[in-house]
Amino acid sequence: MEALLTALAETPPAAYLRGARWGYAAVNASHILGIALLIGAVVPMNLRLLGWHGKALDSVALIRVLRPCAMAGLILAVLTGLLLFSIQPADYLALSVFQAKLALIALGTAAALWGSRRTPPAHPRAHALVSLACWIAALICGRMIAFAA
Repeated sequence: MEALLTALAETPPAAYLRGARWGYAAVNASHILGIALLIGAVVPMNLRLLGWHGKALDSVALIRVLRPCAMAGLILAVLTGLLLFSIQPADYLALSVFQAKLALIALGTAAALWGSRRTPPAHPRAHALVSLACWIAALICGRMIAFAA
């Protein structure tokens, strides 16, 4: 595992990001954009499952827009997150808050995949609460990484 982390830290993108002020800033901003797209789409979809029925949330067309937006945000956040991780992989992996963030992202993604089936979840409110809790907690853990490092 240590050899893999060292190899990741020595890749050209990781070396570039460690030395490129604006390159790092661009990747970091893209990571934040991905998170914003993801959370901005997940929250209204889960509020709908919780029974909050505003006119906009009742629209099936809105869900057709939000679902791909959430997927695009997740993909962007994961790809840029991998780039950011590659800068100091061993250091990040040693942080319990980073490990918690990864677990929450996995659980949130699993909940999203489970909730996007053609058959609605058996307990939509419980599903929505778990999903919201996972994504909000992952967001908080991600922010806490800066204070734990």
